[in-house]
Amino acid sequence: MPRSVNHVASKARRKKVLQLAKGYFGARGNVWTVAKNTVEKGLQYAYRDRRAKKRDFRALWIQRINAGAREHGMSYSELMGKIHAKGLELNRKTLADLAMNHPAAFKAVVDQVK
Repeated sequence: MPRSVNHVASKARRKKVLQLAKGYFGARGNVWTVAKNTVEKGLQYAYRDRRAKKRDFRALWIQRINAGAREHGMSYSELMGKIHAKGLELNRKTLADLAMNHPAAFKAVVDQVK
């Protein structure tokens, strides 16, 4: 009896990986073995960086809040401590947006906690 191979499934699997590698430079975009390795590594980076992105944005928000707070004579830690003590439910993302785009509103928040 001849050996049965599911060529439809294996071709579909290769096609899916080559589709993910579309736009890559040189052999990375059209040679199966190279594309497979590149796509696997890319997916690993994507998984890792979805988590790193959260850390990066939190750090950016903290820098923006700190810059805004120092314009009003406070440090970041002072401001956040007083915000939590007052029970204001403002997260860092919102505070950073206020500090960047709405300085008057941010000043009102700082004045309220002083």
